[in-house]
Parts: sequence; C-alpha cells; structure tokens
Amino acid sequence: MAGAVGFIGLGNMGRPMALNLAKRGFALVVHDIDPAKVAPLRERGAKVAEAPEHVASATERTIVMVETTAQAESVVAGERGLVRTAGRGHIVVCMSTIDPFALRRMAEQLAARGVVMLDAPVSGGTERATSGELSIIAGGEAKTFEACRDLFTAMGTKLFHVGGLGQGLAMKLVNNMLIQVNRVAVAEALVLGVKAGLDPRTIYDVVRVSTGTSYAFETGVPKILARDFSPGGTVDITYKDQELETAFAKQLGVPLLLANVTQQLYQMARAAGLNKEDGLAVVKVLERLAGVQVKG
Repeated sequence: MAGAVGFIGLGNMGRPMALNLAKRGFALVVHDIDPAKVAPLRERGAKVAEAPEHVASATERTIVMVETTAQAESVVAGERGLVRTAGRGHIVVCMSTIDPFALRRMAEQLAARGVVMLDAPVSGGTERATSGELSIIAGGEAKTFEACRDLFTAMGTKLFHVGGLGQGLAMKLVNNMLIQVNRVAVAEALVLGVKAGLDPRTIYDVVRVSTGTSYAFETGVPKILARDFSPGGTVDITYKDQELETAFAKQLGVPLLLANVTQQLYQMARAAGLNKEDGLAVVKVLERLAGVQVKG
C-alpha cells in the first residue's frame, strides 16, 4: 500500500522498529508522549504529530506500540485517539502486548467507522528489534495481514498469521508465560547451585549441554554472570505481561499455577526497586534471601 505510515510509541521496542521502517523508505508520521523519543525519527525525516488523532488523519495505516492496555485504549479510542479522525479503510496495527478482550472492544469501535484492526505483537527483544529480525505474530483478517506484509517484513523475519482478531495476542501471552516462568526457574537453580558451593560458570557450562538447558538459560545466565541487568524487557513489563496472562486465563476458565507464583517474585523485585532493570533481576531477590551472589 502507498501512503504515509503512522507510528505511535517510540520506546525501547518502538523506536528501533520505526527506524527500520524509515530505513526501508517508508514515509512516517510519529507520536510519543515523551518529546525526546521522537528526535531520532525526526532526524530520519519523519513528521511529528501532536496527538494520535493527527497521526490518523495524515496516514493510511497506523502502528501502535505502547506499553499497557490503558495506553493503547487512550491512543485508539481516547479523546484525541485514532478513532476520531481515521478514515474508512484505515488499518490500525496494534503491536503492543495487551489484553486480547480489550483489543476486540477497540476493534468494534473502529469498525463502526470503517476502520480495520490487526493485533500483531512481537517477540525478540530490543536486540532483534534493532536488527529487524523480530517474530511478528498476527491475528485478524488474512487480507488485512497481507495488506501490512510490507511493514512486517521491514521489522521482522518470522511472520505468523495465527487466526482471528486477538489470536496473535493469545499466542504472544503463551510464549511470554513460558520465558517468564523459565527465567525464575533459572534464577532459583543458579542461587541453589552457588549456595551449595558450585561455581556459577561451571553450572552454565554443564547445564547448557545437558537436559536442563533452555533459551532462557542460554541467553540469561551470561547476563547474570556479568551482572548485566540493562533492560531488554523490564521487571515492570514482565509483571504487566504476567498480569495479562493470569487475567486472560481467568476469563477463559483455565487454571495457571506457575504464572501466578512467578508473578509474585517479579512483584517482590518491583518492591525492591528493580522495576526498570531487566526481568532477569529477579535473581537479586533470591540472592538476598539466600545470602549469596551469582557472578562470574
């Protein structure tokens, strides 16, 4: 599709995603509540809009990449939201990880104006957002997905259309639940091993070639050993995602044990002031309780 593309939400994930669109030649109209975050896009030639409604009136497709469900609702359906000015045929692509039921309610409001919506959350963290190698997991009509394929291929390399509206988010919550629970298990295992007198580097070398290994283990342990807790996804975001997972499960009548338990450890990390550190920082809570530190 021709025409300018809107992009709202230029945080740790949104900024590199929007920059990849700019690098691929898309004309962008961007908005973020933090004026400092639009600067890198302005430097790449993007126009800056004062509010979501101004983004919608200047574009044919708009990507929303904010942090919370409440923020998405404000951007899409708020007093100065996209719904105020988006024209018939406009496509809103919600790439945020939010409540699937809330997304469907927003889609109904947009549909009343002839505006179509996709949910297309991403996986891969800031590193793959920067390299343009995200996994993009979309729900919605197949023809709408195809109408946005050019955008997705500029930001990701693994594209999935998994079903109707909200199914992309459902799939993302399943994936997030696994990595978040796994990270807590990794942290517990490391603290247990160090408390038992094992060298943490040896734990890593043995487990990564044994049956206990996982993506969370292989990618997370080197960061813990280096005491590198710079955020890919923060403790706050992890807690928010687990709240989405557990609330979604309650609405579906599905029991979740480990997601509820591990969420409390992330809550403990928040209470300890680790909110903006990487989700791996939950290890610090366990270290304090056990009186040891995991470091290379």
